[in-house]
Amino acid sequence: MSIDNDGKFKKANFTHIIEDDIINEDEMLKLDNQLCFALYVCSKEIIRKYKPILEPLGLTYTGYITLLALWERDEVTVKDLGNRLYLDSGTLTPLLKKLESQGYIERIRSTLDERNVLIKLTTAGRDLKTKAYRIPRDLICSANIEATDAKSLLSGLHQFMEQIIDK
Repeated sequence: MSIDNDGKFKKANFTHIIEDDIINEDEMLKLDNQLCFALYVCSKEIIRKYKPILEPLGLTYTGYITLLALWERDEVTVKDLGNRLYLDSGTLTPLLKKLESQGYIERIRSTLDERNVLIKLTTAGRDLKTKAYRIPRDLICSANIEATDAKSLLSGLHQFMEQIIDK
């Protein structure tokens, strides 16, 4: 990506990098040719677009994905939830405290192993799911991407995740 005269980002031309057998070292070190930078900008911008959609529900993006995970599978340990969300305990603990103070979850010490804390949706947390049905559609509209393109992009990103994540 580069910035045009209006201060807006324009797409980088990756064609010469993909097609050339020999890649100029200077070209490889250009910001526009960094996969990590393109992913970073897209992630940052998507999260920014979520903000006005999630604010009326009192949620941040990380709060939203936490609830998504709990709507899929409730009553999980903090460790399992962190693994599912790729979040460390330093990030997850304050987030869970906030969701608990909002009345969406409760943290319960396991009776089988007191070292484990279970995260459980409250009635309010389960009820919030009904209000959340519109969020993906609203995000797609605000991102100016066709649903079919979004589906294709998501599929490609899932494939990339499988390749890049250490198992």
